[in-house]
Amino acid sequence: MKILVFSSMEADKKHLAELRTEQVDPRLANLDSLAPRDLLMAINAADSEVPIAVFKEIGAIEEALVRIVERLRKGGRLIYLGAGTSGRLGVLDASECGPTFSVGNDLVIGLIAGGDVALRNPVEGAEDDEQGAIEQLNELKLNQKDAVVGIAASGRTPYVLGALKHARLLGSLTIALASNKGSLIGEVAEVKIEIDSGPEVLSGSTRMKSGTAQKLVLNMLSTGAMILIGKTFGNLMVDLQVNNIKLRDRAHRIIVSATGCDMKRASELLNYSGEQVKVAILMELLGVGRMEAENALARADGRVRQALERR
Repeated sequence: MKILVFSSMEADKKHLAELRTEQVDPRLANLDSLAPRDLLMAINAADSEVPIAVFKEIGAIEEALVRIVERLRKGGRLIYLGAGTSGRLGVLDASECGPTFSVGNDLVIGLIAGGDVALRNPVEGAEDDEQGAIEQLNELKLNQKDAVVGIAASGRTPYVLGALKHARLLGSLTIALASNKGSLIGEVAEVKIEIDSGPEVLSGSTRMKSGTAQKLVLNMLSTGAMILIGKTFGNLMVDLQVNNIKLRDRAHRIIVSATGCDMKRASELLNYSGEQVKVAILMELLGVGRMEAENALARADGRVRQALERR
């Protein structure tokens, strides 16, 4: 395996001014003089370019997804890391996997330069600290089963570069998510996803189009991975945690959609199943009690469809 090594100074060789995300969009030179509706239309028009840019990288996203799932099936973890907006988006996506798919907080993990305090407050110099990322990964006991996704709009953030280099040395899968082509993090990683989201509505404000592109890709990676490891039934979110009124109502509706029963029956099934939506669905479709449904689900490695097909 070829390991590319960069010094911390090499990230500065690709000057910010040369990056697409740092360019000024001449179409929006009069942005501050637009009426409110025209301003919103301009932002919306710029945002509409992002899904197209993401689509152009669908092959790289597919490769990343397939390789992430291989790691998860072998007991590995999915780890996002980035600085500033990129880091916050990674933490957001990771934190939503638990309640959505009933996975432990240690399956999908988000790290941000500067630690959790940086989620709300800027931490000066944190993004330039390669060692900071390495220390965080060491605390997680990073290993060769894991997949690490380094996120950086510029594609040159030292914190992310340090993390990806360290992860490769340990044998972890490394994936770069950047908003500029020919990124440094793309050269370091095994898989590179480089979304050309173009100049920002506000020059250099990568919390906008670049951030939107990152959010779309992270949604695809985490949701795609959870689907492929059996956390859904069709397009139904059957592994949700029923821990509030809204989610209980949602669970009832999911059971109705999956089985065709009425809401009263769905409520009964959810109660009988110990608030396990998958088990509730199998109880109804297989015509069995909770224990038998749980056993069928276990034999199918947690997959509802396979449990039904093996009946």
